Amino acid sequence: MNFLALVMILTLNDRPLDQYAPVLQTTLDRSIPIDPEKGYAIKKVKSDIYVLTDGIWQSAAVVTQSGVVLIDAPESYGQHIVRAVQEVTDQPIVILIYSHAHSDHIGGSQHLSGIKNLEIVALEGVAAFLREQKDPRRLIPTKTFQAAYVLQIGGKRIHLTSPLSYHAHEGDLFISIPDDKFLMVIDVLAPGYVPFKNLDLSTNVHQYLQVFDQILAYDFDVFVGGHLTSIGDRQDVLTTKAYVQDLYETVARVHANTNMMAVMAEAAKEVGWDNKYLLFKVFLDKVIEDSAQEINARWVNRLAGVDVWSHSHAAKMLEYVRWDD
Repeated sequence: MNFLALVMILTLNDRPLDQYAPVLQTTLDRSIPIDPEKGYAIKKVKSDIYVLTDGIWQSAAVVTQSGVVLIDAPESYGQHIVRAVQEVTDQPIVILIYSHAHSDHIGGSQHLSGIKNLEIVALEGVAAFLREQKDPRRLIPTKTFQAAYVLQIGGKRIHLTSPLSYHAHEGDLFISIPDDKFLMVIDVLAPGYVPFKNLDLSTNVHQYLQVFDQILAYDFDVFVGGHLTSIGDRQDVLTTKAYVQDLYETVARVHANTNMMAVMAEAAKEVGWDNKYLLFKVFLDKVIEDSAQEINARWVNRLAGVDVWSHSHAAKMLEYVRWDD
């Protein structure tokens, strides 16, 4: 393959929007319907646990005898949260838990600033980061902890643990309610879909590869991942784990079997050897392209969004395979 042919292949990533694979019907069939006039839905997933969503972001509300515990407050529908909770209970919101620091998941807390004596619980690292940021969208936590904390309120025990920092530098929470077999871990997977760009913006791929087994160690039958259109279960975690493992093995194999100097020499016939960055990029892009094509072929009929993010996933995994693994 000559250099120009390779460039033509790589530019296919910028194809027209209507050439991407449609969302799988199986994924659409399990989606929570959203009333466009309201802009959100609130769905009971356990006798006293509800998931709030606008079809893109998700949060949860736990109704207890002593008030409502809200888990995350997404910016996209933060203005609707109080109204949504009032649809299912007369209990007031008394506690807000932050899963992590990213503004898309907690930027809606600004709309809860009028709740008197609202307790906001978060990892100390998250609180320190938010104090530094001084972002008016994200209210400052009032109660912090280092690694693990059990919140007991109104007959409920909500376990908060931070076993891995795979995603957010300030820490990520696993939020579990064991008595209800409920688990919420944000930004690992979206049921029915592949992970978001760059393996859900993960900052530590080594720990991201371990996070699925950490999740599966919990006893749960309801899983909330924080994004998109449906609620998950153990099978969704297993399926995404299989996708990520296939991605890792594919990128590692393609990288090992691609002759870097041969690819660079072929490109150098067109542009010479002076631009070393360009020649190395040609090599990396070939590994990414070949890996993504394999992943697309195997997964396009199993998970939605494969061809949207496969190149991003392959690029992120290549960084790990070449420099860290």
